[in-house]
Amino acid sequence: MEYVIEMNNITKEFTGIIANDNITLQVKKGEVHALLGENGAGKSTLMSVLFGLYQPEKGEIKINGKSVNINNPNDANALGIGMVHQHFKLVHNFTVLESIVLGRETTKNGFLKKDDARKKVMELSQKYKLMVDPDEYISDITVGMQQRVEILKMLYCDNNILIFDEPTAVLTPQEIDELMKIMKQLVSEGKSIIFITHKLNEIKEVADRCTVLRKGKYIGTIDVESASKEEMSEMMVGRKVSFAVEKQEQNLGEVVFEVKDLTIKSKHTSKNAVSDVSFKVRKGEIVCIAGIDGNGQSELVYGLTGLTHIDCGNVFINGKDITKESIRKRCKDGMAHIPEDRHKDGLVLDYTLKENLVLQTYYLPKYQNHGFIKFNEVREFARKLIDQYDIRSGQDEDSLVRDMSGGNQQKAIVAREIDRNPEIIIAVQPTRGLDVGAIEYIHKQLVAQRDAGKGVLLVSLELDEVMNVSDRILVMYEGEIVGDLDPNQTTVQELGLYMSGSKRSVKNEN
Repeated sequence: MEYVIEMNNITKEFTGIIANDNITLQVKKGEVHALLGENGAGKSTLMSVLFGLYQPEKGEIKINGKSVNINNPNDANALGIGMVHQHFKLVHNFTVLESIVLGRETTKNGFLKKDDARKKVMELSQKYKLMVDPDEYISDITVGMQQRVEILKMLYCDNNILIFDEPTAVLTPQEIDELMKIMKQLVSEGKSIIFITHKLNEIKEVADRCTVLRKGKYIGTIDVESASKEEMSEMMVGRKVSFAVEKQEQNLGEVVFEVKDLTIKSKHTSKNAVSDVSFKVRKGEIVCIAGIDGNGQSELVYGLTGLTHIDCGNVFINGKDITKESIRKRCKDGMAHIPEDRHKDGLVLDYTLKENLVLQTYYLPKYQNHGFIKFNEVREFARKLIDQYDIRSGQDEDSLVRDMSGGNQQKAIVAREIDRNPEIIIAVQPTRGLDVGAIEYIHKQLVAQRDAGKGVLLVSLELDEVMNVSDRILVMYEGEIVGDLDPNQTTVQELGLYMSGSKRSVKNEN
């Protein structure tokens, strides 16, 4: 059997950690080959070796049966390999068109020939239904759009081997459906796809075969059609995983968090991003804000957490008006925030893990004396949280957060926020891009907070999460709350109608 890609016995080491330990991956021409594993299992590292971003200590790579050396991404592109990275590698002050042609520019007398490029980009975008505006700036478009740009960039280079690294982590359910169709279309044209994911539904829907990695080691390759989701998750995590969210009977308390007539103007249009929104969260309750991405959820959270100015309305914690308070003051009043973008708003990537874990408490007497940090106290505290929340990294509390896997970065944020014993936790996309083991873990943490009598405001695009974790669902559409639903009394289909704006309930019990 001739494979389009063979990665034989690949070993890649970093300081203190073997990321890939003698891994073999074989991909057939014209198949979608899923690469499955927990966060930190070594999937992205293996693909970075194939794409020339890392050089392996041992092993051999063959493309179409020939042994090759891939020293950098240009070598990979020359061999027909393209990659959509988990954290997009786009230039924010470039337009969509400039980003797609970057590195493949056609010039005449030193000037960029944009017309031919624009024509090719528009043809590709129509053929694959990846509609983009070539003149918009990357900084002004949604993450879903940014991903389309990454895919178009790959197609523009005429690559035949396409690597998708966690492509659905930032997409809405509708965008995921579109992406699956695009992948099937690409394969039908003879391209080969490596699809890194830990969403088992997606593997079942689109992949032919699946290779599983665990803690840097090769576990096995299976035929997707004949394997169950339970079998795949057990191979991935090494134990049985519960897909159901277990919650105690609800015990509602007083109102802990209240939002009254909140309005936030849009930065990009003349309309309001958030329009006259009111709701309450009680102690012992998980209230979920659901909706398609871009309907005002991000702006609402920025307003509630103090990251952006509120134009009108009020926010209360335990009856105290915190509308105009600083972020530190909100934290002291009992607000915790697990942000949507962990890199931008949740962590300082070039700080160590221990420094990130005290970002909101370093000024307390426990951790400083006359402005000097008590490093032993900080180290001890960090070790306690690392143990308690099973945060894995190469050098424990001294690891740079930038070098940790996405799931472990997220666990660090959850640990830091929950440890402060908050009154209200605002958790935005808390399981985005995480594997089943980490998702199960974070759901348990949120439910434990609810059962301990705290309020949880969950903002999620994942319909399974919305239906399984929440006690009450508020649907946002075009900046307004259009539905107040009980997850036990509604269906995913009905929820979809509210999310798309086809249905709204006037009742507002708040």
